[in-house]
Amino acid sequence: MAERKILIIGANGMLGSDLNLVLSPKWAFGHSDLDITNRQEVMGKISALKPDVIINCAAFTNVDGAEDDPEGAFLVNGEAVSYLVEAAKNVDAVLVHFSTDYVFDGKKDGEYEEDDFTGPINVYGKSKLRGEQYLSGKYYLIRTSWLYGKNGHNFVDTMLELAGKYDEIRVVNDQIGKPTWTLDLAEATAKLLSDMPPYGAYHLANEGALSWHDFTREIFQIAGLDVKVTPVATGEFPRPAKRPMNSALKNTKRPKLRSVSSALKQYLS
Repeated sequence: MAERKILIIGANGMLGSDLNLVLSPKWAFGHSDLDITNRQEVMGKISALKPDVIINCAAFTNVDGAEDDPEGAFLVNGEAVSYLVEAAKNVDAVLVHFSTDYVFDGKKDGEYEEDDFTGPINVYGKSKLRGEQYLSGKYYLIRTSWLYGKNGHNFVDTMLELAGKYDEIRVVNDQIGKPTWTLDLAEATAKLLSDMPPYGAYHLANEGALSWHDFTREIFQIAGLDVKVTPVATGEFPRPAKRPMNSALKNTKRPKLRSVSSALKQYLS
């Protein structure tokens, strides 16, 4: 079989750069190479390239910022996805699109499966759900959560920075999820594309749900830092966007990714 021509969109971001590393695509586009919110540009460029696989990592990811700019969030996370779907169908390409644990309301007792009912409680989650709803044809919808990686601003690096400044850090202990290393997610995505399972939704996240507080303690423990981590309730940290209390994703269809601890150890080494 001839090698598939892969196009990565959003290739300069945290996930995109790791996918670039793992997949060695034919094309790796940043925002200056393709504005996904411009339908004409999307149709024109993708028609000219004729990729076999389009991987969309471009997204409006500022959860609190989306509350102030819902139009921007819905344009990038919603409408733009409809242009990519149309362009992919036009050249008979497979579309891989990433979404989030924040499409769920966080009220479930247990982990969210791929076909569970969605009910986002903030603008970011609603905009990502809109994008999901546009998907049809040959597509893989990959939901993931709490991403960190070396090529972007992320929670792990922020905590390490704060550890250099303070003896005590207060972190919420009532939001539960699965922190996921972008390199592990990129490798699991590559495996999915090599196996080509049935099209549809997949949950890919490192295993072992925990709170932001417990994740922070683990970061400091592995990094050998002696910093006091004090648990606080979400209510003590008012933010513009509401967060789901439990957004742990259950992977029921693919080989499970390694544990949160194992991934974090390698990232920090």
